[in-house]
Amino acid sequence: MKRKDFLYLSGMGAGALLLPDLSAFATPIDPLQALDRVDVKIKKELADVALNAAKSKGASYADVRIGRYLNQFVSTRDKRVQGVANTESYGVGIRVLANGCWGFAATNNVTKDAIAKAAEQAVAVAKANAKIQGEAVQLAPQKGYGEVSWKTPIEINAFEVPVKDKVDLLLNVNDIAIQNGANFVNAALFAVNEQKYFASTDGSYIDQDIHRIYPTFGVTIIDRESGKFKTQSALSSPMGMGFEYMNARPEDKVSGVITRYKGRYDILGDVKEATRVAKEKITAKSVEPGKYDLVLDPSHLWLTIHESVGHPTELDRVLGYEANYAGTSFLTLDKWEFKKFKFGSDKVNIVADKKQVGSLGAVGYDDEGVACKKWDLIKNGVLVNYQAIRDQAHIIGLKESQGCCYAQGWDDIQFQRMPNVSLEAGKEKLSVDDMIKNVEKGVYIIGDGSYSIDQQRYNFQFGGQLFYEIKNGKIVGMLNDVSYQSNTQEFWNSCSAVCDESDYRLGGSFNDGKGQPSQSSAVSHGSSTARFNGVNVINTARKI
Repeated sequence: MKRKDFLYLSGMGAGALLLPDLSAFATPIDPLQALDRVDVKIKKELADVALNAAKSKGASYADVRIGRYLNQFVSTRDKRVQGVANTESYGVGIRVLANGCWGFAATNNVTKDAIAKAAEQAVAVAKANAKIQGEAVQLAPQKGYGEVSWKTPIEINAFEVPVKDKVDLLLNVNDIAIQNGANFVNAALFAVNEQKYFASTDGSYIDQDIHRIYPTFGVTIIDRESGKFKTQSALSSPMGMGFEYMNARPEDKVSGVITRYKGRYDILGDVKEATRVAKEKITAKSVEPGKYDLVLDPSHLWLTIHESVGHPTELDRVLGYEANYAGTSFLTLDKWEFKKFKFGSDKVNIVADKKQVGSLGAVGYDDEGVACKKWDLIKNGVLVNYQAIRDQAHIIGLKESQGCCYAQGWDDIQFQRMPNVSLEAGKEKLSVDDMIKNVEKGVYIIGDGSYSIDQQRYNFQFGGQLFYEIKNGKIVGMLNDVSYQSNTQEFWNSCSAVCDESDYRLGGSFNDGKGQPSQSSAVSHGSSTARFNGVNVINTARKI
């Protein structure tokens, strides 16, 4: 790329401010620098320096993460580019166990001397903490894997696609929206590449190359006569994929009242339909409050899964460690120990899975060097497990970690983070059309919207993007102002049907916050369309 073109496209100062959850050490780089690599032999040599320094100062265990975190963000509005940011954060984080207590230190000075000093500092922190810690850390055993590697199975590295091509694509998105009647439109594309090297005194040396992508847009339609305006956002999903996600094939399109996508995404087709449905919202009738059977599309249900299942099954939240950030959990240990706690109906089977191809949370190994896996959280409606890492496993009688430990950057200490949590598809053949045919009075909801949930992840309210009234087995028109209220146990016990595997799709959060200081992670939630009977629907436009 010529320098004048790069300066025209980048707006580095403003663009970098728009990037979510960047490390304080992230620095702007030329896009071409993102293609540089650090030799794995050099990383191993540096890791050994950290491990040896930690052991020499009395650490009984140590791990080191050498991380290079690349972020790119391209943002447009109407006919102009708002900003392009390309950043890199590179450094080393060292965690140690000494005198039964954790210690952590990090440095962005990636030299042997600085790394050794950071390792020594981590041990000193652990020993200082041990003086006031009442109970020693119990670390689940973990075998060493030797020298291994894992890579997101991408076809096109998003960082190899020229910035100008991305800008042209997003401006094309905006043009289509404007040509079809949008008054305002913005479009953006995020790309992330985490180049992570983990080593531990257990004997693991793990090199991973992780990719994520997120295209999105928002259109606004204004009715000048009434003064009303309506919006519609992209029905894309953030994915653990490369730029091939942007090349939708016919089999990736899910037909219906609006096209949705599985596997790959057509942003140009989606924005055209988004403009159409935003116009329809202007004249759609307002919902009558009452009890309805809900038919929830995966583009909507992912968020309900995230908030009402993913977070309350985090073991640290169950134990009260997260009480100061988004609360604890109603799924207390006594409910798990009971072995018969009815979280949901028999149709509800929810799994945690860190290996799911294409998902945001897919990695080969977590940030404790544990090979990732899949396990049940809810089986036939019954709570059977939580999400636990190495220093939590003993609390629920596990002999090993479940491999769901993560840090957002090299300068953050790793802790328990939500794996991909998904509702399994129904085992009997069932299409969305067949599901709707059996609904007498219902609402079909597509896309995520605003929500609220209490500090125990129990009572909640969820909106959405698109709402369609169902009468006597048929969709009869669009609705506005829909939100449903329930509590987690009542809601999941009202699940009466889940469509089969052919309808299964992923949604997810590109930036899920947790911890203090706050850290962000990316996580997917899959499902097929599901039905929930007799759920309370309110009208969000009504005034008391």
